[in-house]
Amino acid sequence: MRFSVYQVSRKGGREKNEDRMGYSYTRDAGLFALADGMGGHPEGEVASQVALQTMSALFQRDCKPTLADPIDFLQRSILAGHHQLLRYATHRGLLDTPRTTVVACLLQGDQAYWAHCGDSRLYLVRDGKLIARTRDHSYSELQEALQSVVPMREQPNRNLLFTCLGSPGKPLIDTAGPFAMQGGDRLLLCSDGLWGTVTDTAIVEQLSRLSIGEAVPELVEQALRNGGATCDNVSVMAIEWETAEAESGAGGVSTRSLGDEVFASTIQASVLGHDAGDDLDDAEIERSIKEINDAIRRTSLKNKF
Repeated sequence: MRFSVYQVSRKGGREKNEDRMGYSYTRDAGLFALADGMGGHPEGEVASQVALQTMSALFQRDCKPTLADPIDFLQRSILAGHHQLLRYATHRGLLDTPRTTVVACLLQGDQAYWAHCGDSRLYLVRDGKLIARTRDHSYSELQEALQSVVPMREQPNRNLLFTCLGSPGKPLIDTAGPFAMQGGDRLLLCSDGLWGTVTDTAIVEQLSRLSIGEAVPELVEQALRNGGATCDNVSVMAIEWETAEAESGAGGVSTRSLGDEVFASTIQASVLGHDAGDDLDDAEIERSIKEINDAIRRTSLKNKF
């Protein structure tokens, strides 16, 4: 596989950043995930960390170097994160369970698969057009979908979700795929801090016109400006598929030289190591990628002798 990735997270006007994101990969598959810890419940930053850490651990266990059933893996690993949160709350004696949304994408071969629970979104853009977008598990999005069938007068709060990880009931997990990827396709994962203040049209336009290294910071800054002093956490990750930059090593990742058992991840090395209030930026991720790739090269050299 060859891909380029760029991600930025900002605290906005909140006291702490409860968003987490990262990616893991083997020679033939990659997992990209983003979680948004929910306000109004305890330890949102823990909820998002646990969701990503659980998915990454299961990816490392099951992907050797591919997954037999990517859709099944997405469903199982997200549900496992939910159960981990319930166990965490029970162990700590919490009156309420930490809760989070999650969106995740698996790239394997030349196919993409994705899943989500809540209102963190995935966008797929090709040749300047929006090819696919996840549909939020919110009452406002449900009303929009049913408006022509059952007109409703009141507009529900867009932040009111009917499912998430850590909720008392079994979470609803929507999946999609396989979707055949083409060179230059761009995927964007984001928390509602982005799409809540930046339109889909603007997201697609920026992602189409600029490189992902330019588009992601610009979209984040636009969301912060539009959100003002009370802006939510804003987290964005963009992936460009089969890019020349990945082959040359200029800001990209090429997995072709990895062995069957080699696993790399920015989730443990970068995201989970931060305090809840820290901002996550691309410099931290790049340092983690360098450490991972250095370790891979050392392993490759050892195998030659």
